[in-house]
Amino acid sequence: MTNNDVLRRLRYTFGYTDSKMISFFKLADVDVSRAEVSDWLKPDEDEAFVELEDKMLAVFLNGLIIDKRGKREEPQPETETYINNNDVLKKLKIAFELKSEDIIELYQLAGKKVSKHELSSFLRRPTQPQYRELMDQYLRNFLYGLQLKYKKK
Repeated sequence: MTNNDVLRRLRYTFGYTDSKMISFFKLADVDVSRAEVSDWLKPDEDEAFVELEDKMLAVFLNGLIIDKRGKREEPQPETETYINNNDVLKKLKIAFELKSEDIIELYQLAGKKVSKHELSSFLRRPTQPQYRELMDQYLRNFLYGLQLKYKKK
C-alpha cells in the first residue's frame, strides 16, 4: 500500500480539509503548501501526482497524534525517515487511543478475522522473534474498518 493511499484514505474517512491536513504537518513542525497536499492526494495516473515520501507520511501521522493526544512536554522524538505498514498501524493506534480489542473490532467490521496474538506480532519491534510484517491487505482492511466506524456522513 502506498503512502499516498494511506493519506487519501485518512482524508476520506475523517473528512479532513486541505487546511486541516496542513495543520497536522505544522503541529509536527513541518510547513507544507496546499499545492503539495493536493499533489499527494491526486490519483496515481494524474500527471501532477507526486509520491509521498516515508518521512512526510511519518510527519503527518505524528501531527495527527499531536492533534488528537496533545503535544508532549519533553522534546518530540525524531521523525522516522522510513515507515512501513506496522509503523502506520502503531501511529494510528496511538492517535485514536485504540486498544487491541478496538483494533480487532475494526478488522471484524471489515470482514477480516485477526487474533489478539496475531495483532500483537504486528505491534512488536522488528528485532523481536514474534514480530510479523503487516502486509498491505491487513493495513487496507484496518483502514476500511476505520472508515466503516468513523466515516463522517
